Amino acid sequence: MRIGLFTDVYPPYVNGVSTSVLMLKRSLEALGHQVYVVTVNNENMKYKYEEDGNIIRVPGLPIGIYDYRLTGIYPVKAIKEIKKWRLDVIHSHTEFGVGTFARIISKQLEIPLVHTYHTMYEDYIHYITKGYFNGISKKIVEYLTLFYCDHTISELIVPTKKTYDLFKGKYKVNRNIYVIPTGIEVEKFYKENVDQKEVIELRKKVGLKKDDFVLLYVGRIAAEKNISFLLDCQKVLSKKCPNIKLLVVGDGPDLEKHKEETKSSAFNDSVIFVGKVPLTEVAKYYQLGDVFVTASQTETQGLTVIEAMASSMPVVCMKDESFMNTVVPDLNGYMFENKREYRNIITDLYNDSDKLMRLKKQARLNGNMHSSKYYGERVSDVYRIAIENYKNKKNNFWDYIKKVVGKGEKDRRS
Repeated sequence: MRIGLFTDVYPPYVNGVSTSVLMLKRSLEALGHQVYVVTVNNENMKYKYEEDGNIIRVPGLPIGIYDYRLTGIYPVKAIKEIKKWRLDVIHSHTEFGVGTFARIISKQLEIPLVHTYHTMYEDYIHYITKGYFNGISKKIVEYLTLFYCDHTISELIVPTKKTYDLFKGKYKVNRNIYVIPTGIEVEKFYKENVDQKEVIELRKKVGLKKDDFVLLYVGRIAAEKNISFLLDCQKVLSKKCPNIKLLVVGDGPDLEKHKEETKSSAFNDSVIFVGKVPLTEVAKYYQLGDVFVTASQTETQGLTVIEAMASSMPVVCMKDESFMNTVVPDLNGYMFENKREYRNIITDLYNDSDKLMRLKKQARLNGNMHSSKYYGERVSDVYRIAIENYKNKKNNFWDYIKKVVGKGEKDRRS
């Protein structure tokens, strides 16, 4: 198949959606498909065509939310090139900007469109409203979500049952929805595939001692990720167990705020903020952790949890539907509902090395279940369904037209 992936974010930009699209492209290509990408140029306001990677980057304007850029809905210069691709199916990974362009191209060139819903937009409204008109804003989000994810597409993919329940339960969507967790290149995170000499050097570089017990967080540093929860708990944990360290890897709008908070506190030495790291270096940072921790409740899936497991790290996460299919309590990690439960779980793992080792082994096994190959195969199946249904829909339309014309001709003759 000739497949067009349309996305607002793509490497070198780093976030969960960007990683997901890259993994999908690679897995589809490994299956023999021809894959093209339409995305945003994050460097400047120019069109850029990367022929070796079949990628078009279109100009986009900064919108003030992180360093996202939003494109126009009809970048004319890109259309001529896209027509040459002769796509069999379009797969959009965003609702706005490039996502809207995908829907226009789908209609204009009569190509079936599959969409993956990656972002729980209701959890991000506060960045726009600053706390005002949240009720009205959520209604607007619901309307736009239904427009982009139901009325303008051929098939819909979601990464977790949590997202499936949002569409079926809250939004009352009456269509087929395919639950396909995003796959990753799990092999990249295996301990044996990471240079351990470099890991030792990295451990020294970030300021970790040999006997430190490391709680690792990897991800965006923003309000919806609930970093404050981890910091509050770390304050208590560090008093009881001074060598329990919280290592925070990632960038975001709240990074400097949290740095300042910890700098002026007594537990400053037990929290290490690394900041943004290159995508190629992330696997090394996972090797620094003993336990992966997250208090976020805004994930559609949480790719960092899968990456942690592939790195042989048990996961301790906030109880949330997005993690239900990945984290199994007392098998590859634990879930908590409050600070006391979190602290008790961490303390227990710190004191029980046998339990920790058992969870590590199982985490690695469970991480293997999220390979990019399996991901690509399942998404390919949805493409085939979309193409077949689109053909049938067109044939049914023309059959109807023929019947109407035939009936009119028959009536005229009689």
